[in-house]
Amino acid sequence: MKYGILFDLDGTLWDASDPVAASWRHALRDFPDIAARPDAAAVRAQMGRTLPDIARSLFTGVPEPRALAAMDRCCDEECRWLRVHPAPLYPGVAAALADLARDCALCIVSNCQVGYIEAFLAGHPELLPHLTDTENAGRTGLPKWDNIRLVCARNGFDRALYVGDTAWDRDAAVRAGVPFLHAAYGFGTVPGAAAVSAPAGLPEQARLLLGLK
Repeated sequence: MKYGILFDLDGTLWDASDPVAASWRHALRDFPDIAARPDAAAVRAQMGRTLPDIARSLFTGVPEPRALAAMDRCCDEECRWLRVHPAPLYPGVAAALADLARDCALCIVSNCQVGYIEAFLAGHPELLPHLTDTENAGRTGLPKWDNIRLVCARNGFDRALYVGDTAWDRDAAVRAGVPFLHAAYGFGTVPGAAAVSAPAGLPEQARLLLGLK
């Protein structure tokens, strides 16, 4: 049996809300017609959504093409910014991934743009030896559930699990046909889901859901 654990990124492996908000405010100086100047709380509330949905939610009062152009500019700036100002991992994440990598293939599947996962790993190269694959909506143009299926198929997983922090993540796991584990220390609430309150709990609970314990 080949086991895979697929992780969301924001709110699951790290909280980059502060540097991302700073990068967006910097980028939006080029868009004086857009009133929004998001702080960390505003960014955190959007994590897990697709980038076009974030643009429509935050950048109101302008035509949609203008909002999408602003989002593209914010995405470019945040990838550059995070390479210089990386956010820390949640405490215990590195140890949990090292533990799980002993008997599971670990992957990241995010709704982010191309370059964001690369910026994350540039700031945390200690995770690279534990990761088998990554995928993002920016590269494939697919919703998260299809990217989960894609990663599971190309890696030949017999059993897989998705770990995320929001109800959108649970919905993606359900649509992909894999169990869901809620990172309850992250940004969202997911009533009724199997959950861990800290990254240190990930190895035990993930193995239980995969039938490894």
